[in-house]
Amino acid sequence: MKKEYQEFRNRKAIIAVIAPHKMEKVRDYWQKENLPFLGIPDPDGILGKLYGQEWNLIKLGRMPALFVVDRKGTIVFSQYAKNMTDIPENQDLFKIPEGTSN
Repeated sequence: MKKEYQEFRNRKAIIAVIAPHKMEKVRDYWQKENLPFLGIPDPDGILGKLYGQEWNLIKLGRMPALFVVDRKGTIVFSQYAKNMTDIPENQDLFKIPEGTSN
């Protein structure tokens, strides 16, 4: 997402990543990697549980989950990953029309 961040901004999108770590670790990683989007610490998994994110110790912890939320606050796309690499391509996200639901 970092490489195509400007394309997301051109579409007036805001990217927020919920990380399963404490604030200090998220802050340090965001600074080290110079990430332009929001990093939200969730060390206790409260947000992950709220959105039904899978926790699987055998698969290295929280499985990725991705949501596209429209300007009205409606989730128009969601994907719950089956493994750590099961993440949609940005080009596929750009094709999601506003106001549609999955």
